[in-house]
Amino acid sequence: MHSLKGGFPGRRHDAGIFKESGLYEELEIKTVFNDNKKYTLYGDQVYGVMELLSFPYHGRPEDLPDYQQRFNTSMRTLRVAVEWGFQKVISEFAFVDFRKNQEILLQDVEALYKTAVLLTNCHLFVW
Repeated sequence: MHSLKGGFPGRRHDAGIFKESGLYEELEIKTVFNDNKKYTLYGDQVYGVMELLSFPYHGRPEDLPDYQQRFNTSMRTLRVAVEWGFQKVISEFAFVDFRKNQEILLQDVEALYKTAVLLTNCHLFVW
């Protein structure tokens, strides 16, 4: 994982966490490169329409032009890979699975999870 914002207490909607994290403001600063191209973050429409956010084309696949279908298919594959990354952290370090083990007021949940992510990245680098 490249960026890990948090912790955010309680059950929260992804859009609220995204807004509170300041990630979009960070993107505005860091996504313009020497060639003056802007790069975007891929997400859901629930985050809202913003210049630096892209999301799948809406509609039934058979109704979309070919290039939109290809875009949606390729991005879906990448999105699954991202989800695998989150799963890898939990499978390598089961104690960070909140529902099973973590006690918010008794453990430094944020530090434990960030440490697990760092160690998972190290493990992936070695392999």
